[in-house]
This record gives sequence, C-alpha cells and structure tokens, in this order.
Amino acid sequence: MNAVTLAVSMFGFLFGALIGAIIGYVILHLQRRRSEEELKQMERRMRGAEKAKMDELIRAREELQRQRNELEQELRERRKELQRLEERVREREDLLVRKEQALDSREAELRKLEQSLRERQKEIEGMEAEYRRRLEEVAEMSSAQAKRLLLTALEEELSDEIARRVAEAEERAREEAERRAQEIVVSAMQKCAVQAATTATISVITLPSEEMKGRIIGREGRNIRAFEMLTGVDVIIDDTPETIVLSSFDPVRREIARLAMEMLIADGRIHPASIDEAVEKARQDVEAQMLKAAEAAVTEAGVDRLPQGLMKLLGRLAFRMSYGQSVLWHSVEVAILAGLMAGEIGADVEVAKRAGLLHDIGKAVDHQVDGGHVQIGAEILRRYGESEAVIKAMLSHHEDVEPESVEAVLVTLADAISASRPGARRESLEAYIRRLEAMEQIAYSFDGVHKAYAIRAGREVRVIVNPDKVSDLQLAKLARDIAKAIEQQIQHPGQVKVMVIREKRHVEYARR
Repeated sequence: MNAVTLAVSMFGFLFGALIGAIIGYVILHLQRRRSEEELKQMERRMRGAEKAKMDELIRAREELQRQRNELEQELRERRKELQRLEERVREREDLLVRKEQALDSREAELRKLEQSLRERQKEIEGMEAEYRRRLEEVAEMSSAQAKRLLLTALEEELSDEIARRVAEAEERAREEAERRAQEIVVSAMQKCAVQAATTATISVITLPSEEMKGRIIGREGRNIRAFEMLTGVDVIIDDTPETIVLSSFDPVRREIARLAMEMLIADGRIHPASIDEAVEKARQDVEAQMLKAAEAAVTEAGVDRLPQGLMKLLGRLAFRMSYGQSVLWHSVEVAILAGLMAGEIGADVEVAKRAGLLHDIGKAVDHQVDGGHVQIGAEILRRYGESEAVIKAMLSHHEDVEPESVEAVLVTLADAISASRPGARRESLEAYIRRLEAMEQIAYSFDGVHKAYAIRAGREVRVIVNPDKVSDLQLAKLARDIAKAIEQQIQHPGQVKVMVIREKRHVEYARR
C-alpha cells in the first residue's frame, strides 16, 4: 500500500515537473517571439524617422536654394536701380554746372550794369547841383529859404484842412468811446432791475375807530409820552378821522414805532407796561427784518458772505432813504452794475461787486458818528478786515478821492447810473421844468445859438447854431463851453450830452 502510494506520488511529481517544463518552454518561446516583433517594430520606426529626416533635409535645401535665388534676383534689381540713380545724379550735376556758368555770366553782366548806373547817378547828381545853383541864381534865394517859403505857404493854405481833420479825428474818437461806453452801460443796465423809490419820512396808521385815539393818548397823556420816550418818534394826532401819523427822520426808529403801534392797536390794551413790551418785540422783529434784508441783498448782488457785524450794518440801510431811494437796494443795484461792467472790460468782478455793495455802508451810522459817510464807511470796512482794493474802490465814489483803480471808476459810474435812472429819486415837476429851462437858457447865452432844446428828460441838450455866425471848426469849442457852463451852474444827476448842430441850406426854384 505504501509502495503504491509512493509510486503515485512520484508519478504525480514527475508529471507536474513535465507540465511545468512545457509551460516554461511555451512562455519563453512567446517572450522570444514578442521580443523579436518589438525589435522589428523599433527597426521599422528608426527607418521611418531616418526617412523623415532625409525628407526634411531635402526640403530645407530646396527652400535655401529658393531664397538664395530670390536674393540674387533682388540684388540684380538693386544694382540696376543704383545704376539708374547714378545716371540721374550725373545728369543733375551737369545741369547744375550749366546753371552755375549761366549765373556767373549774369553776375558779371549785373556788375557791369551797376557800375554804369553809379556813373549815371553821379552825372545826374552833378546835373541836379548845377540846376539848383542856376535856380538859386535866378530866384536870388537859397534852397533852404525856398523850402521854408514853400512850407509856410502850404501851412497857411492847409491850416483849415488840418483843423478840420483834427476835429474829425476828435469827433470819431469821441463817438467811438461814447459808443463803446454806451454798449457797456446799456448791457449792464439791461441785466439789472430794482425797486423804485416810494418811502417818505412819515408813517400813517389807520385806526379802527376814533375811540382808539383816546386810548393812545391815555390819562393825562401818559401813554403817548411813554410811547414817544421809548421809540424816539413823534406821534401826531390831529383832526384827521381814524388816522395817526408817526414822524421821524430815523427810518429804523419809525419802523419800530409803526410795528409797536400796530401791535398795541390789535391788542386793544394800551398802558405803559404793554407799550414797553410791544416796543421791545417790535425792535426784535425789525432787527430780524434787517438781517433778512441784508442776506437777500448779498444774494442778489452775488457777493461772498460778509461778517455778521457788517451784515447788521448793511441791513440798517434797508430803512435808510436817500432822495426817497432805498440805500440798501441802491447799493445792490450799484454792485450789479459795477460787476457787469467789470466783466465787460475784464476788470476784477469780485472787487467791483463788493465795493459797489458796501460803498454807502457809512450811512448806516453817519447820524451817530461825526464825519462823512465815505470816510466812516472806510473805517468800518477796515475794522471788519475788508481788502484794501475794495476800500480804495469805494472811497472815490463821490470823487472826493482820486480813483486809483479801474474798479473805483466803475463803482463811481455805477453809482451815478443808479442815482439818475428813472424812478430812483423823487423830483417835483416844478423843479424838473426849472432845470430844463435853465439848461436851455445857458445854451442861449452863447453867441450864434439859434435854438436850444433840452430833451431826453434833461439828459441831452440839442443846440442849433446860425451857420453865418458859427463855423464848422468852432462847433467843438462851443459844445465844450456849453457843457462846462452846465456843469458849473446846474445840479443834475448823471451826465448831460450837449449836441451842437450847424446846417446851411440853399433853396432855388425852377420856373417855366
């Protein structure tokens, strides 16, 4: 049993070894075949790569040959172009040589011609000297004496013509200056419009009944005395029904009194204590109104913010009147006009506006401080740190000080325009007519004046002269003399234009 088992085991071992050997042989054989195939594939790839390299090398040689052929062709064309350029340069050189030779010959001819001209000029000068000598012998005077005699005769003959041309030149310059000034002024005035003057020195208050007059007067007049003492305003109670009048030259006090009186009338209870309260409340209201008016004026004039103290003084001008014109709105108008004109001529617009707005600031306190409002205003502006340019511009607006800048002249002009515009100042009809008649009488006082008319609301005097007594050359002098006489004898707002007219007519009739 053991022998059989051993034999079977041996047979199995040998059979397994045989099978393993066969499998190993088969595996080795397959690996050898695979290696041979990979070697063949690698050999084929190497042969393909060598062939591709050869093809690429052949293409590169062909491209190089083609580029070489193109370069040789381009070089041949360049050589031909250079040859053509060289031929053209040689032709140009030949042409320049010929022109240079022609210029040399021309220059030689010109030198000969100049030499002959100099010789001819010497001959002419000699002949002129001989002729001058003979003329001096014949005329029995030297050339200098003859020249002086000729100039004297010409001067006498042309004196009227010279005077006429000078007068024409002056007239043209005057007309051009006036036209340009009118354009600037009219352009500024067209863009500016403010209120007309309507305020007087009294305030009239309407009462609800006649009984109210007794309450205002009070027992033994204590109410009216307390009111006048607190406000500094005169209360006039007369026979006019249901009306009382408040009178004061101080517009601020008068406005405070008016508001206080209206409060007392509306309340109905009038006694010293209520009067004190009403006056204090009215004073606060008026101060608020002045500050509001100053802010509106600064905004309207287009000026930068002013110090608070200066704003309060500016607001007081809202209740200050000059010839019936509100000084505050007159100042706003001056600022606008001065700024517009400064913009037209290229001056400092900000300086012109500030100086125009503040030019009458001294009128806010001139009744409290000694001196003219111009100097008072300058001191106020210095106190509040205003610039010297603005102070100098406002100092000369009444021509007390010589203007030192263009802005000063513009402020003066704007002040005159604002004061003389229609509606700015009150003037009675009788005074207005007397002023026009006085202008005409001044014109009639000069010799040769035939007619004189004051027109355009007294801003122009038109004078017609007798042509037999006044010549054209005398017109300018006559106009200046009349204008000077009007300046000296008549107080007038703004400027007055004097126009002198000389006209001569000849009339004939054709009869059949």
